[in-house]
Amino acid sequence: MARQLTIVMAQLNLMVGDIRGNARTIIDVARQAIAAHQAHIIVFPELSLTAYPPEDLLLRPDIGRRVDEALLEILDAKLPAWLVIGLPHSSNGRLYNALCVVHEGSLIATYHKQCLPNYQVFDEQRYFSAGDQPCVVNIENLPVAFTICEDLWDARPTLQAAQAGAQLLININASPFHVGKLAQRRDLLSRRARESGMPIVYVNQVGGQDELVFDGNSMVADTDGSVRNCGPAFEEALIPVQVAVTEGVARLIMQDVPLDKAPESAEQACYQAMVLGLRDYVRKNRFSSVLLGLSGGIDSALTLAVAVDALGADNVTAVMMPFEYTSDLSLTLASEQAEQLGVRYEVIPIVDTYRAFATALTDEFAGLPADLTEQNIQARCRGVMLMAISNKKGSLVLTTGNKSEIAVGYCTLYGDMAGGFGVLKDASKTRVYQLAEYRNKIALAAGGLPVIPVGVIKRPPSAELALDQRDDDNLPPYDRLDEMLAMYVEQDNSAANIIASGFDRDEVLRVVRLVDINEYKRRQAPPGVRLTERAFGRDRRYPITQGWQAED
Repeated sequence: MARQLTIVMAQLNLMVGDIRGNARTIIDVARQAIAAHQAHIIVFPELSLTAYPPEDLLLRPDIGRRVDEALLEILDAKLPAWLVIGLPHSSNGRLYNALCVVHEGSLIATYHKQCLPNYQVFDEQRYFSAGDQPCVVNIENLPVAFTICEDLWDARPTLQAAQAGAQLLININASPFHVGKLAQRRDLLSRRARESGMPIVYVNQVGGQDELVFDGNSMVADTDGSVRNCGPAFEEALIPVQVAVTEGVARLIMQDVPLDKAPESAEQACYQAMVLGLRDYVRKNRFSSVLLGLSGGIDSALTLAVAVDALGADNVTAVMMPFEYTSDLSLTLASEQAEQLGVRYEVIPIVDTYRAFATALTDEFAGLPADLTEQNIQARCRGVMLMAISNKKGSLVLTTGNKSEIAVGYCTLYGDMAGGFGVLKDASKTRVYQLAEYRNKIALAAGGLPVIPVGVIKRPPSAELALDQRDDDNLPPYDRLDEMLAMYVEQDNSAANIIASGFDRDEVLRVVRLVDINEYKRRQAPPGVRLTERAFGRDRRYPITQGWQAED
């Protein structure tokens, strides 16, 4: 006779290091899942007690005690369901990325992650030892196996579980977002389900953690390889999944699985990632508001739109800081956008501030021609203004530079790079324009006006630090620049390969050199939302002091 089990995927936004708070969230959420869905099994994300990634918190001497106390609190709750909880687990002097299976106050089983990622943003071999054994638990007469995140990317743990007699696989994850990652996961789940002959329940963390954003998108795969994203993107959710069990064999009841909720486009996914990443960075670091320099250009305009969507207009201040080279068009467009979005808008000219610096430096600069120094002083005047307001009012300063500029050093240390978080840090200039068009499309579809003035999108980009200045006076056009940067930074192509693909030799060598010599600036930049497979920061770690030469 067939029996039906309800598995609830708890797609949660937890706080790294708040072990006690996370344990109480797990208890509360489990009670909700039992009351609302009559859950038999409730599955939480990878390392859910510490949240992911805990990094060197794992090296703190008292973390084991805190984890043990939190797990004991969960056991003491004696919840009438099977809970699958991620946690760091010490055994025989080694630390493991683990999960435990808890039922009605008893610890039933513990599984140690077998495949430890050590690439891109992952550094698990720094902290954890690898397990080597499967974990299969009989739950309501169904043999259920458990694996953790990277275990799914290697065929062995899944096949090992199937060979141990499992009929259902539950995989817990903390898989961060980048463009294209969701399609990779779907293909992977489909392949593993077909190979093993087991349905797979895949539960992912959601939320922002420094530069990482976890997108949720929890999903299920049936034995025929069909996959459905039943968890929403970039939102917390409790997602019930029905499993029919007949004589120890499991089958997903796909008609009862919630409809697919995957993002419709890369622009939608990137925009949602930026909104969530900013919101969580501000909230989790206990800020209540943000401010930014609004210049009338595309980068600050997009940053302002993201900030309002993330935090609400009442919690955002835009500051226009004009100088002699600031055009009337910039003043008009900045004011227009601030009014449209309903944010607090201030105009603080920097002419007198700049002159004060110039006067103070008269003797030092005597006999020397004007150069980029004077342009950088303008940017640093603006940085000082924003940081002063931040200190006085407790608002977090958002930088507005994009990945293209940061890559080649077209930014000023302690000027436009001064701030606490860079929303566009991993968005190329090309992507910035795409996201601006996407956000306006959403606004128009909702019957509103563009949130980014069309004039901002159409005008040639300029830092306005010199008379009639344009970005393409100093840089290749962004369509070409971004292609070269993608090949060099994100795909690790050599200069020779980029040249061979059709780009001008001198232009390539100049761009590559700019990337290499500006690592010192990027090392001092604030964190920002990761959108690609190779973001600056924890993804791409190059030495500042080095003698590497590009070859063509």
